[in-house]
Amino acid sequence: MQLHESGEFLAVCTVDASTWSDEELVARMVQSSPVAWREFQRRYERLMERCIMKVTRRFSSMLSQEDVNEISATLKLSLVANDMHKLRTFDPTRGHRFSSWIGLLAINCAYDYLRSLRREPAKAALAEASELVCETPDPFEMVSARQRASIAARMLDSFSARDRAFASLYFAEGMDPVEIAERMNISVKTVYSKKHKIQARLEALAEGAAA
Repeated sequence: MQLHESGEFLAVCTVDASTWSDEELVARMVQSSPVAWREFQRRYERLMERCIMKVTRRFSSMLSQEDVNEISATLKLSLVANDMHKLRTFDPTRGHRFSSWIGLLAINCAYDYLRSLRREPAKAALAEASELVCETPDPFEMVSARQRASIAARMLDSFSARDRAFASLYFAEGMDPVEIAERMNISVKTVYSKKHKIQARLEALAEGAAA
């Protein structure tokens, strides 16, 4: 305790949050402990940013640091939304480390942000409309799109029918993960897991084809 000039005693925070286990940290975060949230920020801020950057660095030409900050803010907001429902779903008994769980959330949040940009119509100045001389599709873009679709179709031939259906819903139609989970009768967590596995397999096939 510390004696104030007025003679009153002021409590001095002597809690060492750095000694808390992940389970204790999460429990105190759910209790809305400011100390716990500051400790969460200290432990995992850089991890979340690295995971987000891992996804967004491939799109550096279209994304800025502001986009990265927005993704990070969206992730943190999702942890406190709906009475911290998402945070409460963390279950250490499943064998997952909290750092791995947070990293996966950051990666998924970054992919969700990129998908939202893809769905958003491109914006242009009104003056640019007067410069348009033709409304037909660019023939070069049409040929390129057909070639990409043909390559993707050949790659997917080696996939199971269920994986091909999943790839169509997720990558071609851009369907929301929750909708895919309902459509395919799987959990949202499985949607993200399957997406990463299929994407990694497609990337490996593409690299092999280019070699």
